[in-house]
Amino acid sequence: MIIMSRPIIKKPADIHEFKVEKAQIFPKNTVILSPKAGLFTGGFKNPQVQLVSSTRTVFTEHIVLSDHVPVEEIWVSDEMLDELDIEEGEILQVLPLSRTPPDSYWLIRKRMVQKRPFKPTEITAVVNDIAYHRLSQLEKTAFVLSQVFDPFSMDEIEELSRAMAETGEIIDFGQQTVFGKHSTGGVPGNKVSLLIVPIIAASGLLIPKTSSRAITSPSGTADTMEAFGCDVVFNSQELVEISQKTRGMIVWGGGFNLAPADDILIRDVEFPLGVNPTSMMLASIMSKKLATGIHFLVMDLPTGHGTKIADVGSAQALGRDFAELGRRLGITVESGITFGASPVGHAVGSALEAREALNTLMNPREGPSSLVEKSCELSGILLEMAGKALRGQGRELAKQILYKGDALEKFREILDAQSGDKALNPDDIPVGQYTVEILSPSSGWIVQIDNVKIAEIARTAGCPKDKGAGIVFLKKKDAVRRGESLVRIYSSSESRLSAAEGKFAKLNPITIEGMLIGRV
Repeated sequence: MIIMSRPIIKKPADIHEFKVEKAQIFPKNTVILSPKAGLFTGGFKNPQVQLVSSTRTVFTEHIVLSDHVPVEEIWVSDEMLDELDIEEGEILQVLPLSRTPPDSYWLIRKRMVQKRPFKPTEITAVVNDIAYHRLSQLEKTAFVLSQVFDPFSMDEIEELSRAMAETGEIIDFGQQTVFGKHSTGGVPGNKVSLLIVPIIAASGLLIPKTSSRAITSPSGTADTMEAFGCDVVFNSQELVEISQKTRGMIVWGGGFNLAPADDILIRDVEFPLGVNPTSMMLASIMSKKLATGIHFLVMDLPTGHGTKIADVGSAQALGRDFAELGRRLGITVESGITFGASPVGHAVGSALEAREALNTLMNPREGPSSLVEKSCELSGILLEMAGKALRGQGRELAKQILYKGDALEKFREILDAQSGDKALNPDDIPVGQYTVEILSPSSGWIVQIDNVKIAEIARTAGCPKDKGAGIVFLKKKDAVRRGESLVRIYSSSESRLSAAEGKFAKLNPITIEGMLIGRV
């Protein structure tokens, strides 16, 4: 995608040329120049710079002047290098500008100040300006916060979803019916896609699953797929061609240019501020499903302590919103409200989750019941939506496919198609070489495992960057004796392992209680 814009230039300025150098910079769209470069000697109002490479044009208002930078150089981040499609050492043209906010700024301001809903096409104008970098950081923040303080109507969410999808690539699978699965997240070890995709693909349905990488969680599905030794980055043509043969793939959604305006808002506003209004979550998920050509979607709504959805009532309301938005966008959506108050299965962390998923595909009767049941329940919903099973009977069909070994055979086919080893065994997947076991401080019953604390401990051990790091639960919802091993922590670093052990002791993520509740 060529990133271009035409801001109003109030003052003529010369184009300057600089040699590009890469630096560790945050925010990622910041550029650093020497004050001796003389870009803003004329007293520019609301200055920004236009950066021009041989193929792309990008605008940014994040400009830092530093004496540490040689006068002939401009320092940029890895991300900016990619956005400009330029290499270190190449020459970049820089044009200083005085910035006038685009019309969409006034649309955002009206909604915030006057509490007036966006009119048709107004959100599209805002989203286009976000995608083409015409809005400042503050203006993008105002757009997101306007949804926090005054929630969007379903009409606004629909337009936001369509507009975000249309700013990027649309993947076309032709006349084929496409199935999908998505989770609102928040549960460590939620590796169910690794079972759902082969179950659905083995039934003959098409399920090209685009998945995320971890940001704050111990592992994303794409990270876990990489732990199998698979490629997860494909272009749209490869996705269509390969999935036509295998009927299923598990790839990284960031490898495509899907709804780039959504990615910008997540990166620049939602993640730094820790906000995710419901309207943005709905539009974010559904815009990407629209862009990937999904017709039938099952939503996993993990609910309970430590998840993003506090209670069943909230999950039901969110499920109705997904169904209505899907109806408007031409996507049939059904949601499964799942137990999310503790990790799924026994493993947390990319390689450990990969081992557990493959073990479960090979020996489903020995797999963790939470992993098997959740995977089959969600797969069953898709099978019923496709007409492969009557309502209420999809779970049993999914179990048949899993227990007969058809899902394992299909998963090995997918591994091979994504450059992995189709003969791979769980023990072939490398995990962290350093381990420590945490012992139970008392006898009793495990009554609660805190998702947030477990995720923090796993990250301290090295997740998600260290694919071999993570946690395995040796006891989960079980009776335990004092001195018995509760969990084993893995890491590729002794210092990180020690830090994770200390973090476990400090956070105490596992609650153990005796059988006596009280006396009267």
